[in-house]
Amino acid sequence: MKPFNVVLAMAGGVLVGAAVGMLFAPDKGENTRKEVAKFLKSKGIVLKKKKVEQLANELAEEMSDNA
Repeated sequence: MKPFNVVLAMAGGVLVGAAVGMLFAPDKGENTRKEVAKFLKSKGIVLKKKKVEQLANELAEEMSDNA
């Protein structure tokens, strides 16, 4: 396979995975972020809410640009 085809296949897989994830998400994003932060904190990783929100917004923007 050509490298360009591999990149396209990967990008397509990411988009399909994100779409399926949004359709079958068990809870609202805000609640999911809280649960992820709580899990990471139990493992000794502390995230600041502002940074998590900024990352979530950047990811959402990137996904909407690629759609």
